[in-house]
Amino acid sequence: MSKTADKPTEAAEFATVDPGKATDQLRAVAEKGVEQSKEALAKFQSGAEDARKALESTAETAKSVGSELSLKMIAALRANAEADFSHVEALVRAKSLPEVFELQTTFLRKRVEMGVEQAKEFQELTSKAAADVSKPVTDAFEKVLKDLKAA
Repeated sequence: MSKTADKPTEAAEFATVDPGKATDQLRAVAEKGVEQSKEALAKFQSGAEDARKALESTAETAKSVGSELSLKMIAALRANAEADFSHVEALVRAKSLPEVFELQTTFLRKRVEMGVEQAKEFQELTSKAAADVSKPVTDAFEKVLKDLKAA
């Protein structure tokens, strides 16, 4: 029989944990998390408020632009109707067929010029309207991007 030599077993040493320090560390981590959550919520609320303001401004601008376009359309329709009635009156007073052809030719030329001018006015107005309506949203979007870059 052979005897095995008894070797003393080495006890594993574990780092001792101080419960007071662990609690303090957990508390610090929790407080930091709460603070970060508060900051994120504040940024979200600010962004939501900016978006609300931008949408309100856009709606007001769209309403204003819509009214302006409607008034311009009514003015154009009125001008066209007046030109048409004046032309009909002139045709009724015409004394000869060549005079009717001359009146008709002059009328058509003026109507084309008038149509081109009205189209230019509407194009300018709608371009301005599109820029005015989109400006608040564009500004809000740029602000958000700027804030995100800063963060």
